[in-house]
Amino acid sequence: MNDIDGSDRHLKTEDAPPPSLLTIVLDTNPHAWAHLSSTLSLSAALANILIFINAHLASGNANEVAVIASHSHRTSFLYPTKLATSAKQKGDTNGDVDMNGGGSDTAHDDSPNKYRPFAVVESAILQNFAKLLSETNESHLAATPTTLIGGALSLALTYISKSALLHAPVTSGSENSMAALADAENSHVDRVALTSRILIVSVSGDLANQYIPVMNSIFAAQRRKIPIDILKLAGDTVLLQQASDATGGVYMKPDRPEGLLQYLMMAYLPDATARASLVVPSAGGVDFRAACFCHRNVVDIGYVCSVCLSIFCNPSLPDNLCLTCGSYLSLRAALTNPPALIPKKKKKKRKAGADSATPGGSTPAESSTPLHP
Repeated sequence: MNDIDGSDRHLKTEDAPPPSLLTIVLDTNPHAWAHLSSTLSLSAALANILIFINAHLASGNANEVAVIASHSHRTSFLYPTKLATSAKQKGDTNGDVDMNGGGSDTAHDDSPNKYRPFAVVESAILQNFAKLLSETNESHLAATPTTLIGGALSLALTYISKSALLHAPVTSGSENSMAALADAENSHVDRVALTSRILIVSVSGDLANQYIPVMNSIFAAQRRKIPIDILKLAGDTVLLQQASDATGGVYMKPDRPEGLLQYLMMAYLPDATARASLVVPSAGGVDFRAACFCHRNVVDIGYVCSVCLSIFCNPSLPDNLCLTCGSYLSLRAALTNPPALIPKKKKKKRKAGADSATPGGSTPAESSTPLHP
């Protein structure tokens, strides 16, 4: 019928790139930012990140963003914010975030000179960040000098999974059977899937005390094909290098942290669709060492549980029981019978003028192979 009247009634999906969800995990560890304050302050870094978020939202009308703060004692959503108390009473949200990008009591500046979606995101992030700092006291800072990056990754993966379900391609039939009979070609609607990625802006040092939750998050992101990008402004950690390498993300440790905005725009603005046509920076040599489960130290050689594959740096375990699964291990035998190491063979040095006598050389001309009758 379409060939007769010359019309095309098929529903066509847009040729534009699919919508992209950018989840930013911002390390807000006060101890780390205090050491970095002379080079890059937290307020300046947050201002640069807001510009980067606006650039991501401007790249596509359907693009989305989520910002999670990884603090010293808790993890919190900076955007989107939690639902209002009245909304909680009406439904069973249990303090969930608003998936539509709204918030509780977030007020933004309705300035005619600012794009409204930019103003909504900016005001929500600034208000929630100020609330997070106001709720942090000295006892929280004295409890631990590190950051809860494992919990922030878990929140990011949970939000991405929920957003992916809302954007999952579905086939919905028309409710009106007469309309379906009249135009059966329009009885289904194709929804474009959501592409997601995680960007971690880290300033903390060693994260070996969170080896298990971080590795579990890495495996979950690798299974869901979610790239984890790492921007290391200060410190150095093995886990984040492994996270970027395992998930196919971008890892950078800039020499000049004050150029944060330039690094964000040039290396982290392209999504997974655009990176297929670009040459992205890589981490280079990745340290694949693991952290032991007993002292959280990064080790080269350790002892592995044969049941749960937990790694220990010392075979002297209490009651010879694995600290993870409780299985009995016979690791004390390693103290009395250490593994034997085969020494390397020493190569003999060649003497000067003895090249002709080396084995495997050419046969002298005067000698001949005897012939058997």
